[in-house]
Amino acid sequence: MNLEAVYHRSKFNWSYAYDDRTLHIRIRTKKADIKQIDLHCGDKYGWDKTNTVIPMALWVSDALFDYWEAAVQPKFRRLFYYFALNDGEKTAYLQETGLFYDPPVVFYEGFFDFPFLNPADVHTPPAWVKKAVFYQIFPERFANGDPTNDPEGTEQWGGKPTPFNFFGGDLQGIIDHLEYLTSLGINAIYLNPVFEGTTNHKYDTKDYFKIDSHFGTNDKLKELVKVCHERGMRVLLDAVFNHCGHTFEPFVDVMKNGVSSPYVDWFHVREWPLTVKDGVPTYDTFGFEPIMPKLNTENPEVKDYLLKVAKYWIEEVEIDGWRLDVANEVDHAFWREFRKTVKDVNPDAYILGEIMNDALPWLLGDQFDAVMNYPFTKACLDFFAHDLIGAGQFANRLSGQLIGYPKQVNEVAFNLLGSHDTFRLLTLCGGSTERLKLATLFQLTFPGAPCIYYGDEIGMDGGYDPDNRKCMEWDPQKQNGELLQFFKQTIHLRHKYSALQDGTLTFLQDHVNERNLIYERRDAQDRFVILINSSKSPSTFRSTIAEEAWMDIVSGTPVTTAQGQLSLELPPFGYAILHTRDTSK
Repeated sequence: MNLEAVYHRSKFNWSYAYDDRTLHIRIRTKKADIKQIDLHCGDKYGWDKTNTVIPMALWVSDALFDYWEAAVQPKFRRLFYYFALNDGEKTAYLQETGLFYDPPVVFYEGFFDFPFLNPADVHTPPAWVKKAVFYQIFPERFANGDPTNDPEGTEQWGGKPTPFNFFGGDLQGIIDHLEYLTSLGINAIYLNPVFEGTTNHKYDTKDYFKIDSHFGTNDKLKELVKVCHERGMRVLLDAVFNHCGHTFEPFVDVMKNGVSSPYVDWFHVREWPLTVKDGVPTYDTFGFEPIMPKLNTENPEVKDYLLKVAKYWIEEVEIDGWRLDVANEVDHAFWREFRKTVKDVNPDAYILGEIMNDALPWLLGDQFDAVMNYPFTKACLDFFAHDLIGAGQFANRLSGQLIGYPKQVNEVAFNLLGSHDTFRLLTLCGGSTERLKLATLFQLTFPGAPCIYYGDEIGMDGGYDPDNRKCMEWDPQKQNGELLQFFKQTIHLRHKYSALQDGTLTFLQDHVNERNLIYERRDAQDRFVILINSSKSPSTFRSTIAEEAWMDIVSGTPVTTAQGQLSLELPPFGYAILHTRDTSK
C-alpha cells in the first residue's frame, strides 16, 4: 500500500456541495494500488445514531493516480467522515490528522469535517449551458448584411485578411443567417467584441455602452438578441474589462492632461509621460500593446463604471451572459462583485472566463461559472491532429482535468477546438477532414458545452491571426457539403440524447492498439460506446463492454458481443457510435 500517494482535503474539488442536498467526496490513491475504499460518515452531533459506511467508486484514473468518489446526502446537512482504504491485504484509515493502520476510537478527534451545506454556498451554473452547442462568430468576418454601415475602405468580401483591413461584417449579417445556424443545430452564439473600437477585432474598446457603428446600433443588437431568443438561441457577449482602447475617453484625458487628469488612477502608470520605451509602454497594458492600456479595477470609479456596463447589456438588451477576456489578470475582488451584479439581474446568466491554465480559484462559486477549456483543446489536438499521444495518455490527461474541478463546473465547461486566437482546426489537422471529424465527434460527445468556430463546419482553413479570421464562405459550391452534413448529424445526435450531454463518462481500454479510443457515455435511459480509430490504417477494436443488443448509429447495423467481449474492425480514421437502451436500472 503506497500511502504517500493518498490525498484528500476538505472543500475545493475534493469535498464540495453538488446541489443543496448532495455532497461529493473524493480521494486520490496510487494507480492500481487500492482495491476498495469505504467512506465512514455521520453527523458530528449525533455520530452514534447517524454513522454509516458508503463504498466509494473508482471514478477516473490518470497516469499516476486513481481517483475515487462518493455522493452523500447527509440528513442534517453536516458531514463528519474518514476513509478506510484496503489493498486486498491490509486496511489503512485516513483522517484529517493523518494515516493510521488502526481505526479511530474517539470519533470527534481528527475526522474530516464538512461543517454545513449552506445553499448559498452551492456553485450552481446555469442549467441551460449543459444543453448548449455554441457557435463563435467574429462579427467583422461573418456576413455583411448592411453595406450602408461599412467603414471607409471596406474591401470585397472574401479578400485576404490583414490585421488592419475591413470587409463589412455586421449584426444584420448575423440576423440574416440565423436560419443557417438553426439548421446546423446551434442554440447559443458567442460574439467577439461588438462595442465601439478602432480595430477590426474591437478588443480596443472606446465606448462600452455603444455598439460599433460599423456593426450597427444598440437597437440592432437588441433586435438580434430578440430574434435569437425567439429561436431558442442564447447570446453571449465578449467583455474586455482587463483593458480598454487608446481612444477610451478617460485614457485620452490622461494622455492629454497627465498627472492632473481626474482619471489618472484609472490606469497603472509606472512612469511619466505616457510613452513607449524600447517597445515597452510606461504604463501597464495587455501584453506590451500600447493601444490597450490596462484598467485599474481596484479603483472604485472604474469598478462602478464596468459593473454598470455588465448590468446594462443584460438588463436592457437581455443578453444571456459574458465571456471575460484576459480574465486571470483582473483581481478576484472585482470578479466577485461582477458576479453578484450580473446574477442579481439574471441568475441564469452564463459567466465564462478566458483562462488558459488551472482555473480552480475562479471556479468555486463566487466568480465564474466556467472557463474556456484550453487544456481540453490541447489534449484533443495532440491526439487527433498531431499524433503526439496515444489513447491512454489522452484519457489520462482529460481524467486529470476532470478531477481538478467540481462536477457542475465540468458540466458547463466551454469546450473549443479552435478560435480567433488559434490556427484553424482543419489547418492543424494538416488539411485532413477525417481527423477534423474525429476531433469534432469527440468534442460533441464529451461533457461540457462544445463551441464551433465559424466556418469550421464547412472546411475553412487558416493559420495564425489574421489568417484564421477569413470571411465566412457563403457560396455552397465552395463549402464542404459533406463535412457540413456530418456536423449537422452529430450535433443532432447530441441534442437527441441527454446521455451525450450530461451523462457519465468512462474511458474504456483497448487491449491492443493505442490509436484506438473507446469511451462510454450513459444515463438512466441510454448507453453509448464510442469507438474512434485515429490511425491511417484499419484497426480492430477489442474491449470489454456490457453484453447488450448494441446498434451502430453510424452504419445502422447491429453489433454483437461474445460474453461481453467486443471485436469490431474500423477503417482508417473510422468511427462507430454504439447505442443501447440502459436496462440495468
